[in-house]
Amino acid sequence: MLIPVVLSGGIGSRLWPLSRVDYPKQLQPLTHPELTMLQQTVLRSCSIPDIQSPLVICNEQHRFMVGEQLSQIEFESSDILLEPEGRNTAPAIALAAWYALSKSEEATLLVMPADHVIEDAAAFEKAVLDAAQIAEDGYLLTFGIVPTAPETGYGYIKAGQLIGSAYKVDQFKEKPSLALAEEYLASEDYYWNGGMFVFKASAFLAELKQLAPQIHSATKQAIQGATLDMDFIRINKEAFATSPAESIDYAIMENTTKAAMVPLNASWNDIGSWGALWEATHKDANGNAIHGDVVLHETKNSLIYAQNKLVSAVGVEDHIIVQTDDAVLVVPRNKAQNVKQIVEALANSGRSQVNHHRQVFRPWGWYDSLDAGERFQVKRILVKPGAKLSVQKHHFRAEHWVVVKGTAQVTNGDNEIILKENESTYIPIGVKHSLRNPSDDEPLEIIEVQSGSYLGEDDIVRFEDLYGRIKG
Repeated sequence: MLIPVVLSGGIGSRLWPLSRVDYPKQLQPLTHPELTMLQQTVLRSCSIPDIQSPLVICNEQHRFMVGEQLSQIEFESSDILLEPEGRNTAPAIALAAWYALSKSEEATLLVMPADHVIEDAAAFEKAVLDAAQIAEDGYLLTFGIVPTAPETGYGYIKAGQLIGSAYKVDQFKEKPSLALAEEYLASEDYYWNGGMFVFKASAFLAELKQLAPQIHSATKQAIQGATLDMDFIRINKEAFATSPAESIDYAIMENTTKAAMVPLNASWNDIGSWGALWEATHKDANGNAIHGDVVLHETKNSLIYAQNKLVSAVGVEDHIIVQTDDAVLVVPRNKAQNVKQIVEALANSGRSQVNHHRQVFRPWGWYDSLDAGERFQVKRILVKPGAKLSVQKHHFRAEHWVVVKGTAQVTNGDNEIILKENESTYIPIGVKHSLRNPSDDEPLEIIEVQSGSYLGEDDIVRFEDLYGRIKG
């Protein structure tokens, strides 16, 4: 039984300002006009013969977006396992192994991050099947990406003794200097560490018990205390918090005697930075990768990403330019890895742009913060067909709703009313209220004007909620 495990817990800070804590890169269509990176990863696994429905591991706050994206590609039955907090890849994969083992003692896992690009599906399929066969002998398989350049942004794997269609791992190497990377490339014994794995769940947990017993114990208790919440699997939060936060490489792969590697030559890219996205994107005759409304003159080998405004550049070469609703990034392409330092500086200064976009997604739809000032805020709100906001009240703000598209079913205190386009209602401070879209096929759009002494999102007291969200 081969089970794909998709890790969707990262935030992609080197792809800021597009990727943020609340809306990370794997949930966005970065390399495809319609499909998100998560969706592409799930669909990629479907071509493998006899593979099972995927298990997706994600951050709790992303659960509704992940569920909706799986539903869009007709994977409603997939399991979604929620991490209450990020503890790196070893604990996350251990949760998957325990869960898979509860389904079948013969379960084999195909572990894939949700943010990789693999263009040659046939080569990927063959490598996975080769790895699964060797995993039957108890090996923990990783994939060594055949290098195409002396890349300094990846770790490396040195191939050892040949075993069938794989190699025993001789050594894992940290990200090298350029000179050392050139030596690795010339030797043909080194491969990029792609961060994907195949192993039997039982074999992985046996090595985990020996090499990282605290992770083994904590994740076992976390899974044993798991509960089902709607379509999501919630693990025991307290038990999981006791697990050390370690990567699978540091906890297991660099220490086990059972590590093996299958070479993978499939046009792979991990989209870990804007530079990587430039490499993976179609480019014009001048080497420019363009998204959105962009006008260029004498510009070469650059990535220009315009989310919703005209972006123009003159005489620019080897640069990244990214425009979003509330931020602009300009960085030389060879410094793209350093965007993470900007994110850290923003976080240290308490800037909201680290976590949120202006448009914020919710299980019922989304809202876009159009304007804000002292004691007021204006939002555009879209409610999906059949969806409903929670029954709630606010201690510090009043709200005025104006319907601009569709039909709204409104609870305003003791009154139940229907509002059509160009109709409105006023909700005083402290009054219970809710908003529902009664249509089966048409979205509802309203303009909300908030006024009061405090307008933060935490001024919400929920009484009823279709999506299981608690007070706050």
